[in-house]
Amino acid sequence: MKKYFKRLLASIGRMLARLFNVGIPLKVVLILVLLVGGLAVGLTYSGMMKKVGGKDDYAEAMRYIEIKDAVADNYIDAADREKMGQSAAAAMVSGLGDKWSYYMTPDEYKSYKLSSANEYSGIGMSIAKEENGSFRVVSVNAGSAAAEAGVSAGMIITDVDGESLRGMSEDEVRTLIRSKLNSKFTLGVQGGELTVDCKRTHQSAVNYRKEKTDAGYVQIYNFEAGSAQEAIDAIEALLDQNIVALCIDVRGNAGGLASETEKLLNYLLPSGVVFYTTDRQGNEVAAESDGMCIQLPMVVLINGETYAEAEVFAAAMQEYQWATLFGETTTGSTRDQETIELSDGSAIRLSTKSYLTPNHVDISANGGVVPEMIIYNSDPSTAGTTLGTTGGAQGTASTSNDEQLMAALTFLSKTGT
Repeated sequence: MKKYFKRLLASIGRMLARLFNVGIPLKVVLILVLLVGGLAVGLTYSGMMKKVGGKDDYAEAMRYIEIKDAVADNYIDAADREKMGQSAAAAMVSGLGDKWSYYMTPDEYKSYKLSSANEYSGIGMSIAKEENGSFRVVSVNAGSAAAEAGVSAGMIITDVDGESLRGMSEDEVRTLIRSKLNSKFTLGVQGGELTVDCKRTHQSAVNYRKEKTDAGYVQIYNFEAGSAQEAIDAIEALLDQNIVALCIDVRGNAGGLASETEKLLNYLLPSGVVFYTTDRQGNEVAAESDGMCIQLPMVVLINGETYAEAEVFAAAMQEYQWATLFGETTTGSTRDQETIELSDGSAIRLSTKSYLTPNHVDISANGGVVPEMIIYNSDPSTAGTTLGTTGGAQGTASTSNDEQLMAALTFLSKTGT
């Protein structure tokens, strides 16, 4: 073996001698070969380090490969390599301990995109993001606001009310369009502009009435576009009826837009910060209220189906001591998620921002908003059903099995007099 190696080095030496017209000792050839070989290995290692992100990431990647190889060599049954890889990816995101962040396989992500596209039901169209970053209309519902505006499948949308969609994610475009669902707005398409009128198809997010106790009851189903103004209009109408207290019901409210929550809190609360939005770098954006406010005894009803911006609303009312919270602890879903597509067609849905209360409490990390008065309904389907028509021994409505609402009205009948 040594003999063949020496012959190889001698051949390399003769080749270099002919190339540079000089005699090169065998020892020098050996050193050159080692240097070149070492440089190649070093460059390969450096390239691998850059690819995986550093020594720690390289070690983690190697550990995964070791486990995969150990399973392949030793596991009693045949292992499904793709299934192992998908499970490992899901476990990485699950390891964050954030139930709102999750991994989607390529097939799951395709289904998610179709589902997300169909969330534009208020306008009546589905859209999808193309590989070049543009947004194409996939389908249009007959008789919808989009159809009446002249939108058709295949159109490329360029802007919404003059705001360019260039560089936006699907989540950002979804939020922008959602913010227009109770209005008339322009939709920029390649080659022109269309006017979409959603006012005709808009369904109110608010139900309200005056109770027998002279308390006003306002039920807010969501915080989507227009909900804040509808709630404000309802409260104003109740004030004209000389209510002495106010019960705001956000049970089952799935949240919506932060701007709507901010608008309603601005109307109800005195001056100050009503909530913060923060990212991983700690950059905060404060939502604030002015000096105008509503001064009445108030209760806010919450439960285990109160989500996101509705939780932010309840927390601000609680911390300002502007309302007493009745019901059950909320979901703790106050983190904003972003979808990040991966190179193989899979994706992760990752929490990238969070809401903080006026006192800088992270509602999600805290496990939700906890009411001062914890009350459970024997029959959850009765929530908000009382019409308050008969009155009771304490002056409360007595036509409902909604124990949470009944307790709130009883409480307000004592504080509102």
